[in-house]
Amino acid sequence: MSAARLSLSRALRRDNLTMTAKLLVVVALMGGFGYAMVPLYKSVCSALGINVLSLSEIQNSSDASPVKNTQVDTSRNVDIEFDANSRGPWEFHPAVRHLTVHPGQLTTVMYEFKNVQNRVMSAQAIPSYAPSQAQAHFTKLECFCFNEYTLQPGESKQWPVVFFVDPKLPKDVKTITLSYTFFEVAGKGDQQAGAVVLAPKKL
Repeated sequence: MSAARLSLSRALRRDNLTMTAKLLVVVALMGGFGYAMVPLYKSVCSALGINVLSLSEIQNSSDASPVKNTQVDTSRNVDIEFDANSRGPWEFHPAVRHLTVHPGQLTTVMYEFKNVQNRVMSAQAIPSYAPSQAQAHFTKLECFCFNEYTLQPGESKQWPVVFFVDPKLPKDVKTITLSYTFFEVAGKGDQQAGAVVLAPKKL
């Protein structure tokens, strides 16, 4: 029995050594594969035109030049006038009345509205432009005029207008006036619709 146990023990030890050797080989292969994946991944992404650089790599690269928006025409200035002359029983005005921007420059301006009536009102704004040909070159990415709003008595709101002027704006257009007509939506408040008429300024 002693000899049999010894033989069995040796066999188990041999099997364990064999299994350990196999596991070490697998670990080594996996490590090598993982290491090889980095250049392989970059090669594939480069061939497919995918940017594989992380933000930190871009920022830390000594050869990297500053990222610039090539769509901004810094050689031109366009004056933007924001018109919001309230003629209704509410307060409505832009946070700033005038900005100078470059064509292609993304810009944000805030508008402020307050329902000073003692009733609920729903309203929506309609934009207008002067000169009229500027409309085709004035792109709004976000605007309160896209939606209808309901305000409680005395409630105030601030709304952004995010826009840029198309670089294809005619060279002779140096000033654009953005105006709004703020309509109260009939049937949504306690009374019939009213309006705030915001006429474009003459250039």
